[in-house]
Amino acid sequence: MTAIIEDASIRHVDRLYEIEMECFEKAAFTKRQIAQLLTDYNSVGLVAKENHKVVGFVIAMIYVDRNKLSGHILTIDVSLAHRRKGIGQMLLQEVEKILKAKGVKTCHLEVREDNVAAISLYRKFSYQKIGKLKNYYGKADGIYLKKALT
Repeated sequence: MTAIIEDASIRHVDRLYEIEMECFEKAAFTKRQIAQLLTDYNSVGLVAKENHKVVGFVIAMIYVDRNKLSGHILTIDVSLAHRRKGIGQMLLQEVEKILKAKGVKTCHLEVREDNVAAISLYRKFSYQKIGKLKNYYGKADGIYLKKALT
């Protein structure tokens, strides 16, 4: 079954927190942080649903960088039972499309250096490594990736 992508809202916060904890454990956003992100005027939040159940989500922020709008993907999560079905790809495509429609020129994100599946997805979507982030995820290093939204 193909997932359906919809706008995320505060009513999804409990389920989003469950998925966030499943995906990131100690490095996860708190439920309060997720709620704040979802209600921020500059955020874009989307959920992926299968059979009316949220199975993944993405939250991005829009901000001004050198007089241009920039996007920052803060988290993209897919429940473990629903991985390898293209849901992460669908969420990434849709959030980029929305950011671009809002006038965003570049998008960036951070990823754990050992998250091979996520890095592969981001490379597929033309994200380029800009730098390494020492101890960004506690004792684990991260990678800073960026791409132009053209």
